[in-house]
Amino acid sequence: MKTAVPCYYHLDVEVSPERVGQVSRILAAHLRYWDLETLVEPVRHGTEMLLRAIDEHAKDKNTSIEMWWNGQHLITAIGDNDRALRPDHELRACLRHLAAMSDGWGCCATGTGSKVIWFSQRARAGERAPLVPTAPAPSLREALRVPRAMPVAALAGAAGVRDGVLEEAR
Repeated sequence: MKTAVPCYYHLDVEVSPERVGQVSRILAAHLRYWDLETLVEPVRHGTEMLLRAIDEHAKDKNTSIEMWWNGQHLITAIGDNDRALRPDHELRACLRHLAAMSDGWGCCATGTGSKVIWFSQRARAGERAPLVPTAPAPSLREALRVPRAMPVAALAGAAGVRDGVLEEAR
């Protein structure tokens, strides 16, 4: 079951090829801790893809990574400090792939001229086994087997029946 308690995680890192894998494992550990196992692979894949693009193209490698869980959606945001790297140039293929694998994504500029790229994943319900109906326990009424109606033939022995009409016993 997914926890409904909002969660937040922030990580500042200087991106390098060896740090990409480390950051990925750190984020996966937090997702597992938050009981969001189903979101580990999409978040790892999107984060690794963006960090590799920053490592290849950005001059300033200092990056901030944030994750917000609100009970239904996980938003992962990666902000870099490189003013020269614009999302409409080198990152087009990366952003197309990110859009295809996430439920939502976006890019926005900050007040300092840098940018933040975010993507969201909705928590899906886990695989559930179908419920098997159980037989109800017998109640006291079923165990006693009290007759609801007496047949007329059974009453004929105790009292007289004439022309289908029950007469009082004398």
